[in-house]
Amino acid sequence: MKVPKRLQPLVEDGLVDEVVSQLMSGKEAQVFVVRCGDEPRCAKVFKEAKQRSFKQAVAYQEGRKVRNSRRARAMSKKTRYGQREQESAWLNAEVDALYRLAEAGVRVPTPYGFVDGVLLMEMIVDADGDVAPRLDDVELTPELALEYHQRLIGEVVQMLCAGLIHGDLSEFNILVGAEGPVIIDLPQAVDAAGNNNAPWMLVRDVDNLRSYFGRFAPALLKTDYGKEIWALYEAGELHPEVRLTGRFVPDATLVDVSDVMQVIDAAREEAAERQAREQDDDEQAW
Repeated sequence: MKVPKRLQPLVEDGLVDEVVSQLMSGKEAQVFVVRCGDEPRCAKVFKEAKQRSFKQAVAYQEGRKVRNSRRARAMSKKTRYGQREQESAWLNAEVDALYRLAEAGVRVPTPYGFVDGVLLMEMIVDADGDVAPRLDDVELTPELALEYHQRLIGEVVQMLCAGLIHGDLSEFNILVGAEGPVIIDLPQAVDAAGNNNAPWMLVRDVDNLRSYFGRFAPALLKTDYGKEIWALYEAGELHPEVRLTGRFVPDATLVDVSDVMQVIDAAREEAAERQAREQDDDEQAW
């Protein structure tokens, strides 16, 4: 096929030898099957911000660190420069999450490089060597549903041990490769320790798995792995080999509201002091 404009630099630099076909086009990106030497791979071409429909929701962005203070202030003020930096940070967050999870042993597509808004990664194939289908397109037996559910719960645990939550996990962003489920699409990956929305996002991911696989294996509908996993994480007892029960008993201990309010007030004071220091720095810079 004709080489798309965004892939032309990768062809010229020898990173891609041939663009074979377009695999899909979604709200975030277009994905092409490419050939790199003798190996088929995928090239995910991220769309520009004005062409994308996915909302970069604040709930997902909380906790993502921007080391450069000038960039962070520009992003918060939504200047033109800040919007460009926001877009760059959003794309890099997905790429960083993919590398981080691959390194941690989570079954995600192996990344091979990120150049000019194009992510080169492993092409997931089925047992016949064809492009792997989405989980939603695969007919499951009760036995296979139980197996895949158990494996994906294990992947969720490994992700959380690596400090990340998928944030939008469902049957639509899981591929069924030759060796089982592979998790894809991480633009909304959440920092577990730095995001106040992390607990319910983790539970929602796990509940999505329960609802889907429960269609084929109804016994799963009675489980509550999400809350169990988060409770173990909060207690510092979560690790990849942890034995889960699928049951969760809420802590009946009463919360001391006054202590909680003291923590909130202290955080507000700290934020106000930090903002005042940043304003002083800006005035001195001028």
